[in-house]
Amino acid sequence: MARLAVNPTRMELTRLKARLKTASRGHKLLKDKRDELMKQFLDIVRENRALRRKVEEALQRSGKSFAVASAMMSPEFLEEALLYPKQSVSLDLKLKNIMSVNVPKYEFHTKSDNPAEIFSYGFATTSGELDDAVLALSQILPDLLELAQIEKSVQLLSREIEKTRRRVNALEYVMIPQLEETISYITMKLEENERGNTSRLMKVKDMMLQEAHGYK
Repeated sequence: MARLAVNPTRMELTRLKARLKTASRGHKLLKDKRDELMKQFLDIVRENRALRRKVEEALQRSGKSFAVASAMMSPEFLEEALLYPKQSVSLDLKLKNIMSVNVPKYEFHTKSDNPAEIFSYGFATTSGELDDAVLALSQILPDLLELAQIEKSVQLLSREIEKTRRRVNALEYVMIPQLEETISYITMKLEENERGNTSRLMKVKDMMLQEAHGYK
């Protein structure tokens, strides 16, 4: 690992030791954040898997009902029955913070609380399978929104995990080793300089003693 290009001075040594302390603390905090993000991520992934299976099964049942209704009704009647819906839905988006990651939280509101408003047609000219399909779709809506919310959360958390992992690796394998090697180099240089200064002082002392007492 290449050391940093700095002057081997005591001031630089003090500055690098402070940087190493900060980097080590940041490394620990980022590792803790990464581990907690992974825990949250895995919990949400398990929830997502179960909810996706539930939604897919409900959509399959609704699709089968639509297929039967299409076989029993003419395309014109089917299109006319579904052309002008009575019910409408509004969606609110809020944000929830998970380890500094803002994930979406969806809330929906229907125009009417009357459950019969989901049927935009009369029952005389339509089949019961169409009723089953429309009812199934209306019941799937909350789960669909929750699934969209969870899958977006998984996407955002995975990005944050990857970003945090890169930072942890950069500190662990690049910055901290560089700082430690540079500190070791400066410490060694300062010790060499100190030994050199000590040797010079001893020589000067010997010269002064020789001059004062006539030693040879």
